[in-house]
Amino acid sequence: MAWLAENIGTILVSLVLIVIVALIIRKMIRDRRQGKHSCSCGCEGCASRGMCQREKPGK
Repeated sequence: MAWLAENIGTILVSLVLIVIVALIIRKMIRDRRQGKHSCSCGCEGCASRGMCQREKPGK
């Protein structure tokens, strides 16, 4: 119990950071599934278009 009492601040900060990172990852996954991309620029002239976006049939 003494160890827990001495480290409660570190434990709480770590838990908050873990939750924040999990929420960010969750949002990135949802955005990716909806076809949104993190760079928020147009893909037409992007040199990395093939890496971040699958080609749609008929294009």
